[in-house]
Amino acid sequence: MTTYESDIKYIIATPTAVYQKLSDLSSLDSLIEKLPTEQKDKIQNVTCDADSVSFLVQGMNVTLRIVDREENKTIKFGIENLPIQGNFWIQILPASETQTKMKLTLKADLPMMVKMMVGSKLGDAVNQLATVLSSIPY
Repeated sequence: MTTYESDIKYIIATPTAVYQKLSDLSSLDSLIEKLPTEQKDKIQNVTCDADSVSFLVQGMNVTLRIVDREENKTIKFGIENLPIQGNFWIQILPASETQTKMKLTLKADLPMMVKMMVGSKLGDAVNQLATVLSSIPY
């Protein structure tokens, strides 16, 4: 398994507010508008419900489904509809009474050729997603 981690992002909101927003995916399709233009153009057909988000990216239909929630701490996702195995999670920790630290982690079982072709792009994508999630209103 290859691990990709975002930088730690700081959010001006309590861990409870961050957790409540991110653990219900039904309103997150609006996040696509906050992605950088080059990323937004690659993601299509975004659909969300409370437990999953699906989208089309580079001809592949991808689904991230919440498989575990630990209130105010972590949200874990399984990756579906891809020829690779992996998981993704959001870690939430208090930084102060009014601020939260957040880090995203992706673990994927990538064949060597795929890792060489898209490995750095996956790392960038995880960090960009963390930036987007840290900038939305909580």
